[in-house]
Amino acid sequence: MTKKDLRIVYLGTPEFAVASLRTLVEGGYNVVAVVTMPDKPAGRGHQMQYSDVKKYALEVGLPVLQPEKLKDEAFIEELRSYQADLQIVVAFRMLPEVVWTMPRLGTFNIHGSLLPQYRGAAPINWAVMNGEKETGLTTFMLKHEIDTGNMILQERIPIGEDENVGSVHDRLMELSKSMVLRTVDLIIDCENKGIEVPTTPQPQIAELKPAPKIFKEDCEIKFAEKTAQEVKNFVRGLSPYPAAWANLTIKGQTFENVKIFKVEIADKGDIVVPCKEGSVSILELQVPGKKRMDAKSFLNGLH
Repeated sequence: MTKKDLRIVYLGTPEFAVASLRTLVEGGYNVVAVVTMPDKPAGRGHQMQYSDVKKYALEVGLPVLQPEKLKDEAFIEELRSYQADLQIVVAFRMLPEVVWTMPRLGTFNIHGSLLPQYRGAAPINWAVMNGEKETGLTTFMLKHEIDTGNMILQERIPIGEDENVGSVHDRLMELSKSMVLRTVDLIIDCENKGIEVPTTPQPQIAELKPAPKIFKEDCEIKFAEKTAQEVKNFVRGLSPYPAAWANLTIKGQTFENVKIFKVEIADKGDIVVPCKEGSVSILELQVPGKKRMDAKSFLNGLH
């Protein structure tokens, strides 16, 4: 079997998932179809918006499946018609067993953490928010419980002390390109040798750190409940998206839902906020209806 013989169905939605898909397509691998989220209205005009994966799939002429429900019989039959040998999942929904068991070689996932830590929807954010010094990618075979399957490959990268989730995301996205090729090539090699793909069970760790989906209420900075270091990590882990926020009173004026993109641990600065321990100086922020700006520019614009 060669890479042109292996029939791949690719499942993903956001920009992060496009990098691996593009690498497979441009590398001559046989991606026969893409599964992504349904289109959804966005913006003031409520125009239908395509996922990043769909945009790329249409550019290169790949069939696109967009099921509302992954157990829908019509979708299952259409998916089966592509006769995939392998499915690859990157930043997609939890799959029902009827989907992930369909290919004869199984389904593997590329997850943005060093499993078993940070299982869930937002692993990159939570690793930075928790002040981790490193993170990485794991490829693993899917099974019933989410993000618990046996690991195929794992790669580590350091997290800089002042690095935000945006740059960590981009570096992991770049790493995913080589990870997907190495994993697929290993599967092809094992298939040609008539042996099982070597995998490793995820280690049993007493204290697992979860990575649940992040909602707006989760992004509020509670200065009085966090140390200055915890606030800094919290802001880094949500910058630039979805962005930490707080209600601030500055020079006698109250501003609600102020997005905060960068802080430093300091008791002096243009806008200083006391924390449970220590203080932080806000360096970059955005008031609703205004552009993102540095603290000095914001203060200069106040009456």
